[in-house]
Amino acid sequence: MGVALGLSAGSVTAASFAVESGTVRTPESKSGVALTTIRITGTIEDGDAERLRAILTRITAPTGHGPERVRIVAELSSRGGDIYAALNMGYLFKEYDVATRVRAGDLCYSACALAFLGGTASHHSPNLVPDRSIDLGGQVAFHNFSINPNSSSLKSATDASSGLVVGFGLARGGASLLLRYAAAMSIDPGFFARLLGRPPDVWEHVDVAGDFVDLMSCATGIERPELTLAAVAANICNHATGDFSPVEASQAHPLSEREAKRNLLEHVRANSGSFPPKGPIASQLERLATSRDDRQVDVIYEDLRRAGVPLPEILGPTFEVRGYNAGGYDMQCHVSFSLQNPDRYDLAIQGPYGLSKAFKYAPRHCGRLFLFGRDDVINPPRE
Repeated sequence: MGVALGLSAGSVTAASFAVESGTVRTPESKSGVALTTIRITGTIEDGDAERLRAILTRITAPTGHGPERVRIVAELSSRGGDIYAALNMGYLFKEYDVATRVRAGDLCYSACALAFLGGTASHHSPNLVPDRSIDLGGQVAFHNFSINPNSSSLKSATDASSGLVVGFGLARGGASLLLRYAAAMSIDPGFFARLLGRPPDVWEHVDVAGDFVDLMSCATGIERPELTLAAVAANICNHATGDFSPVEASQAHPLSEREAKRNLLEHVRANSGSFPPKGPIASQLERLATSRDDRQVDVIYEDLRRAGVPLPEILGPTFEVRGYNAGGYDMQCHVSFSLQNPDRYDLAIQGPYGLSKAFKYAPRHCGRLFLFGRDDVINPPRE
C-alpha cells in the first residue's frame, strides 16, 4: 500500500527538522521545565519518521545529571506528503509524549494534519492525554484519501472487474488505517466518518469550535465569546453532554447560589440509594427539606463534595439547563462558571439515578472552547 493512497504531495524533498532547547514554565510546574522545540517544515516523505525517532531518542536520553523533566513540542508547517510517514510520526509523538502545535501563519494540510493528531501529553494508563494546539491564524486541514491509478497493486489487475476488487480492497484498507489511528489518538470517530464520505478534493478545515473539541485540540488565543450568560451555560452543557440533543439558551434558567445548592441537595436526598450517606450527613440531609439555615446548606454541600458526590463548585453565575433526553429519560445540567477565568466552570448532570460529571471534556488547558457553540467559527480559513 506504500503508493496506493493519494495523500502525497509528490515532492522528493524530505521534511527539515530544526531543534531548539530552553526552559519554560507550564501550568503544572511553577519552577519551569526543560523545553525542546522541534520545528518540522516541508514535505513529509518516507524516512522522515526514522529521522524523527533518532532525534527523540537523543532528546530523551538520560543525561547523567539526575532526573530532568523535558517537555517536547513539535511545531508543524507542511502542505502534506506521505501518509504512512505522517502516521508513523504521529505514533512517535504519542510514544514520546510530544505536544504538537501549528503556529499563526503556518499551514498544516493533508498528511501533516494527520501527524498533528499525534500530539500527546501522556500516553500512560488509564487514558491518553492529548496535547495539540492551533494558534489563531494557523491552519490545519484534512481531506479524504484517493487511490493512485499508477499503483503497482492496480496494475496487477487483469480486467476491469478485478481492478474494482483491488481498488475496493485498497480503499477499505485505507479507511481502516485512518480509523485505527483515530482510535489510538482518542479522536471522535464521527470526524473521520464525515471525512471518508467526501471526495478527496473537498477540504475540512479546523475552523469551528466543534472541530477543535472533536480533535481534542486547543485554539490558542481565543477569548470569552460575546454571548449572554444563558447562551454560555447552554453551550457548556451541550458540549459536556456529548452534544447528542443540544438545547437553546432559552432552556437555561438562572439560579441563585442558595437555590442551586438546595435543588442539588434535594436531588441527592431523593436519590440517596445511588450514594447512601451515612452518619451525621444522612441525618442532615433528612432535615434539609424543612431547614431554613443557609449555613447548614453550605456545610452539607461541601461535606458531600469532599465525600465524592459530583456536586459542582459554585464559581459565579449558576444555571439549570433543561431539555436533555437520553433513552427516554429527561436530564438536567447544572453549571456554574467564573466570569474572571473563561477556563473555569464546573457542572453536574442530573439523571434519573443521581448526579454524574460531564460525559465529555474540553481539550487540555482549553476549557474555554466549551463556551462556544459547536458551529461557531473561531479560526476562519485564510483565503
